[in-house]
Amino acid sequence: MELAAVRHFENRNYCYALEKGRFLVRLETKRGDITKVRLHTKEKYLPGGLSRQTHDMALACRDRYRDYYETVITIDMVCLRYFFEVEDASGQVLYYGDHGFCERPIEDVGQMFDCPQTLREEERFILPGWAKNKVVYQIFPSRFATDKEVPEKVWYQAPISHTADLQGSLRGIIDRLDYLQELGVDILYMTPVFRSRSSHKYDTDDYYAIDPSFGSKEDLKELVRKAHDRGMYVILDGVFNHTSTRFFAFRDLKQKGSRSKYQNWYYVKSFPLTARRGERPSYKTFSYAGGMPKLNLQNPETADFVIDVATYWIRECDIDGWRLDVADEISHAFWKRFRREVKAVKPEALIVGEIWHYAGDFLEGDEWDSVMNYPFLRGIQGLIAGGTQTPGEFLDDMGFLRGNLHRELEGYLWNFIDTHDTARFLHAAGEDPRKQRLAAAIQLLLPGMPMIYYGDEVGMNGAGDPDCRRGMLWDEKRQDRETLAWYRQLIRLRRQEPILTEGELVRSEDRDGLMILERRLGVRGAILIFHAGEGMVSLPELRGRLDRITGKVFSGSLGGYETAVFIEG
Repeated sequence: MELAAVRHFENRNYCYALEKGRFLVRLETKRGDITKVRLHTKEKYLPGGLSRQTHDMALACRDRYRDYYETVITIDMVCLRYFFEVEDASGQVLYYGDHGFCERPIEDVGQMFDCPQTLREEERFILPGWAKNKVVYQIFPSRFATDKEVPEKVWYQAPISHTADLQGSLRGIIDRLDYLQELGVDILYMTPVFRSRSSHKYDTDDYYAIDPSFGSKEDLKELVRKAHDRGMYVILDGVFNHTSTRFFAFRDLKQKGSRSKYQNWYYVKSFPLTARRGERPSYKTFSYAGGMPKLNLQNPETADFVIDVATYWIRECDIDGWRLDVADEISHAFWKRFRREVKAVKPEALIVGEIWHYAGDFLEGDEWDSVMNYPFLRGIQGLIAGGTQTPGEFLDDMGFLRGNLHRELEGYLWNFIDTHDTARFLHAAGEDPRKQRLAAAIQLLLPGMPMIYYGDEVGMNGAGDPDCRRGMLWDEKRQDRETLAWYRQLIRLRRQEPILTEGELVRSEDRDGLMILERRLGVRGAILIFHAGEGMVSLPELRGRLDRITGKVFSGSLGGYETAVFIEG
């Protein structure tokens, strides 16, 4: 038995309240090392064995190196004390409590783990119920739709540059709400809409003004209102890590130097302020980009300003939340305050951070509600576009997230296959639409919040930034109509069958390039098959069943990069 691999901490990652009186307890072990785990519990303040109970723990998931055992218990007490009983394949049994092992069941409560019930319930991770497993659609406003007359040769130019002016607008988005509703979109996420001279708007000049090229505050209000009328939600992009050099505080700082009252709004290394090509700027920036000076949110005045911006747009336009740009480069202390202040104005507001790696320290219930799930993107690219991962390795990497994050977060992670910051998936996959459709199937048929980058559903192409930001393909002759029908059918199936997102994963298998998942929800069962390879693969045991994607009886074999879904019960 590998004792060093057995891990548990008495904190809200390993022992937490799902709701009042229901707690999840988690234990990590070396992959394949332990065959059975039991949880022993008792009330700290009751004598003897009056409150002692034993609970079997199940293998909930695994990653490349660890197994994650979990159980859910019901308690009503002042303080829970508990320890684990672990058994390996040889029959060796040890007891683990308070970070130590012994050969006999633990009797002394001082050698057990500790969980004050009320404390854990008060710090419970409360997520916006409306957002769970919803479909997100990312819009790049300057390139998605326009209400103006733009020549086709301008709108459909490819490749495209940062400076191309396609005259996209909020009213153009309003005019396309019926299309988005028919597609099955639940949430519109728009990249920045505030005043800026760039096409991407990630260098903000004025946080209180809609960029005139997009329209007005009244246009945003109308967009939100009409989206809400359709049962859809609207999320804005908050660029609070940095501003443009034209932002009022930085302009004053550049003009007055050390005499500026805004000196503490930024991280100034020396005066005069310089940002010469090939040299590091004399102030902190986003990615050494001199045009994007980094805000100092440890300064109370700066923090007050950003909080006011975030709550202003909720109050004024009734937006439903924020996606936070470069959010992992801002302090935990600020995000804790941000959550409190935003939720005080709109308790059900959704807060999603941008971070390109594992984000557990931001997802403990007092900062963000979710993240853009870049590990999912990398896994999908490796599995399908690059061929560098097996289905088993993809499942292991997703198992790491499942085993290290709060259980409820599985339904809130933003799963995507490309964004405005990456090449289009179709481009990365060698322009093979079969591969994109398979990636979309994995994205849309698993738990989480699938985020569709505008135009993926009609087969949009494009290399890395800025070419991934071309004008949306509205001309049906330019669209991949088969891919569009595929997206619509998958989203319909996702909505019709809660087992796909709410069902418990009871089996996962990697076989001959196949990723096979089995879920169960009550008396219903679902089997999902994803073939991440070329050629035909045989599945005779499923012959004759109804494939819920195609609506046809399954022949017993699956072609290259194809998907099938079977639901019974």
